[in-house]
Amino acid sequence: MMEERMTTALTVEAAIKMWHASRLSVTQTYEMSPEIIKAQDSVIGTLGNFSASIGKAKSKKTFNVSAIVAAALMNGTVLRYTATLPDNKRRVLYIDTEQSPYHCQKVIRRILRLCGLPTDRDHENHEYLALRKYSPEERIEITRQAIYNLSDIGLVIIDGIRDFVNDINSPGESTRIITMLMKWTDERQIHIHAILHQNKSDENARGHIGTELNNKAETVLLVEKVPQDSDTSCVRSVHIRAMDFEPFAFRINSDALPELMEGYVTATRDGGRQRRSKFDPYADISEQHHRIALESAFSIQSEYGYKELTEALLKAYSLVSVKLSNNKIVALISMLKCKRMIVQDGSKKYTYNNEFKY
Repeated sequence: MMEERMTTALTVEAAIKMWHASRLSVTQTYEMSPEIIKAQDSVIGTLGNFSASIGKAKSKKTFNVSAIVAAALMNGTVLRYTATLPDNKRRVLYIDTEQSPYHCQKVIRRILRLCGLPTDRDHENHEYLALRKYSPEERIEITRQAIYNLSDIGLVIIDGIRDFVNDINSPGESTRIITMLMKWTDERQIHIHAILHQNKSDENARGHIGTELNNKAETVLLVEKVPQDSDTSCVRSVHIRAMDFEPFAFRINSDALPELMEGYVTATRDGGRQRRSKFDPYADISEQHHRIALESAFSIQSEYGYKELTEALLKAYSLVSVKLSNNKIVALISMLKCKRMIVQDGSKKYTYNNEFKY
């Protein structure tokens, strides 16, 4: 029976040929996979491998991956992501299985704006496919043909890999999909980044396909809302083969683009429990004290540059017995901006919004 199954799936001759081709030798030279995506100085994506982003619904996973794509199209830095794709691997393929063409187009325009590019024409290195209306089998085959027929492809995003299977808890389907990702990335020497939801009840990626992703991906990123500030999302690694990076946070600014929260102090984790950082300007300072301090600072002058603002806030918050170090003032300003307690105008000056909601 075993020989019969082997004959229908793979001939003995083919299996022997693959066996010999798979042998490794200590005397041979094997090249390290080219590094194409980093978070800060940590490698999260190499050619010939795949990675993943996980997160609960509305955690802004697609906004985060838009930054990765923009960095790849620019071969530059967006948020904390830096991309260095080789000249013959500059094309980015984006597969969307969840959204309508209208909403997919909004993602395309967001990516172009993150690159600082016009939104009235397509980017020559960006291919975007909306596959919501197709079956899982059709989505797989369309993706396969795109990967093997597009020239100069280097990065592939699969936004909604759950939609490549009928049953996310099927070991057979899940193993088949992950095996395909490994085959495609190896044969085409590309990097695939897949997006998957988390379970509602815990932090694990959803279904058996999530388990397989965690086991085989070179990096798994977690995108989650910051508990004390639902407008802010934090990115950290769940699994990474390279050196880990410091978690970072971003919010969606008034232009509907992800914006790095400079100096934001993220929560750390201890024994599986979330532990608040030593200084949390939102939780540690009352609304009344914020109002007193801000009204004091902006009664002296109506707008500030960043350096002037830090000096004014140091003095103003001391009036309500809040002592601020350099690190704390950075975290404070980030929170004030995020909560729209202070706002920036076109000249980058900061003004006080006395109608803020705490």
